[in-house]
Amino acid sequence: MKNYRMVSRPLLVGTLSLALSFAAGNALANPPESEEAGSKSEQPVNDTWITTKVKADLLATEDVSGLDIKVETVNGQVHLSGSVSSQAQIDKAVEVARGIDGVTRVDASALSVASAD
Repeated sequence: MKNYRMVSRPLLVGTLSLALSFAAGNALANPPESEEAGSKSEQPVNDTWITTKVKADLLATEDVSGLDIKVETVNGQVHLSGSVSSQAQIDKAVEVARGIDGVTRVDASALSVASAD
């Protein structure tokens, strides 16, 4: 009998990656309206793409709890937050984020190790 968690993770990763790809593709295909029209994007498309790519890669990385890590990107700087089960997961998450094109800095100060109660 297969482990349910082992079967569902690849399915979850694939589904989420596909959804994030569509969202990022839509953002790239529909550039923000001009400032003359009164609409200004507060988040550059690059940041959206970086966030999408970091999140997808975290979910696909073994031994990293990608569902427990929140990713935000501002001007190429990635901010990771949440609670994971080990310092090794924090280190791996930072390594994954640094490996994404366009990332200028990774801040994991809000990413912590959960206490084992």
